[in-house]
Amino acid sequence: MTPRADPLTVEVVDLIGTVVARYYEEYEQAAAEHSLTGAQARVLSLLSLEPLPMRKVAQRLKCEPSNITGIVDRLESRGLVERRPDPADRRVKLAAPTDEGTRTAAALRTSLDFAREPLGRLTVAERTLLKELLQRMLGVAPE
Repeated sequence: MTPRADPLTVEVVDLIGTVVARYYEEYEQAAAEHSLTGAQARVLSLLSLEPLPMRKVAQRLKCEPSNITGIVDRLESRGLVERRPDPADRRVKLAAPTDEGTRTAAALRTSLDFAREPLGRLTVAERTLLKELLQRMLGVAPE
């Protein structure tokens, strides 16, 4: 039998859920302002960090590769993404943002006020602690 979570843990989990829900709601709104779906915006944002094979995009976003193919097709038709050969393996195609795609991804990032405004109310020390706690929860090594 699994032990019951203590009330503090339940409250923290509920607060995390609220933060995530509000983030996704704002993300969808920001994406729509750029005539993108949330999924298209997530793919474009990921590709703006580095060109990737679609298989890796699917792995990182935890979805089916066929879904990514369709999303990349739509982004490509809008001139936001292009497919190019991988310099390390010419048999592999990378999805990469165009200049317009890079500008759109940057504009999308700057339009996300939800996280920035509440975080701005925290001190640098509090934001640093929050970052370290989240990294620890996720098993990510601190930078």
